[in-house]
Amino acid sequence: MSIQNHSQDSQDRYFMMLAIEQAKQGLYTTRPNPAVGCVIVQAAEIVGQGYHPKAGEPHAEVFALTDAGERAVEATAYVTLEPCSHTGRTPPCALALVNAGVKRVVIAGLDPNPQVAGHGVRVLEQAGIEVTVGVLTEQAEALNRGFLKAMRTQMPYVRLKIATSLDGRTAMATGESKWITSAAAREDVQKLRAQSGAIITGSETVMADNPQLNVRSHQLGITPEQVPAPKIVVLDRRQRLAYSPQSNYQLCRSTETLYWREDNLNDLLTVLVNEHKCYDVLIEAGASVAGSFLSQQLVDELIVYQAPCLLGSQARPMVEFNPLSLAQQLRFDIHCHEQLSSDLKITLLPL
Repeated sequence: MSIQNHSQDSQDRYFMMLAIEQAKQGLYTTRPNPAVGCVIVQAAEIVGQGYHPKAGEPHAEVFALTDAGERAVEATAYVTLEPCSHTGRTPPCALALVNAGVKRVVIAGLDPNPQVAGHGVRVLEQAGIEVTVGVLTEQAEALNRGFLKAMRTQMPYVRLKIATSLDGRTAMATGESKWITSAAAREDVQKLRAQSGAIITGSETVMADNPQLNVRSHQLGITPEQVPAPKIVVLDRRQRLAYSPQSNYQLCRSTETLYWREDNLNDLLTVLVNEHKCYDVLIEAGASVAGSFLSQQLVDELIVYQAPCLLGSQARPMVEFNPLSLAQQLRFDIHCHEQLSSDLKITLLPL
């Protein structure tokens, strides 16, 4: 196995970028599996391509090999994640590549899943196939942050979403909050929900806003019905909510809603990974819940939708967090920002 360095071949980078674009087509539908893309190249010409659309269906390599047919022989396969080497709901993709007669496989990054974790590469190399690993690794891994973190640490990738005014307020003192941000910002939140295995909220939010927390956008390139429904988790330590088909609260009408009544949020995240295979978690809740996750350093990504308005000092804060000194402040790196209609979306990573 060769490891590609920063001066990696421009042709490899080009075709891997195309494989990444293939993988993006399954971003909202593959959970709990990772989004993976594959491109088959023969004499600098693409002869096959594919992506993994849904758990239980063939993986990206199989679709690409089927597309290529006999032209896969002596070709190069570009894959965004190490081909699997075990039999699950589908046969091993590493063997599919071997049986197709490809001569070289270029992989963006290794799969940390213990069932794979380098075994796929060994299967390929033992068959005499040249393997190169490390082409556009960062770009490929960005598609599967939750899956990769869960496989490495048994913890999910946690995103905290907050919609706020310029002065850091999320609602009026009365609780009125619809709508601070624009329709464009709310549509963008649908993308976050669509790539989340679980959505966490608080009982206060349920009782105040009666949210659905579902994926209902028709602007994702697929229908909402094609997106696996996120697991809804309600933090309810005071046991004020429970399942009832006649409940006044929409989330309480589903038997799938999970009520978490313990204090330990770390345990909750572990349960979501190990028992429910929820690797990407989105928090949509009030200031108290947001502050708890932030203060316990359980947030991997903070996403703030900031509207160009002022709500005043009596309005509700975006986070309940009360450091006693500057030394206790929480600092972030601005990963990226963009304008959505009149609002600013800022994505921040904890330092």
